[in-house]
Amino acid sequence: MSASANAQSAYGFLARTVKTARDIEYDLMAAITGRLRAAQSDAGPAAFPALVAAMHDNRRLWSAFAMDLADSGNGFPDELRARLFYLAEFVTRHTDKALAGSAPADILIDINLAVMRGLRGTGVQ
Repeated sequence: MSASANAQSAYGFLARTVKTARDIEYDLMAAITGRLRAAQSDAGPAAFPALVAAMHDNRRLWSAFAMDLADSGNGFPDELRARLFYLAEFVTRHTDKALAGSAPADILIDINLAVMRGLRGTGVQ
């Protein structure tokens, strides 16, 4: 194998493994949303611990988003930052209601899916 082929092989591997912040956010949100969906579709009290764990992780993710959005170094436009921050607050409040059994978790899944579409640039459908 030539030096050029070796370099191409090495850099090609790096190009496949390096992820952007958007990719990481998408992957985290997709994993949590998948867990929310799975726990939501399972019936009975045995599924409740998985739902609680998924909602807890979802709240932690949105809390991290809120902290980033509140940072003065965040590069998003002010209006987008405000809207996303509001969503983070809504997720926190709605998670409390869902954990108390007074609201379904469906809206949390819908919000995550909409944000995932935005992260992929496919827009709201």
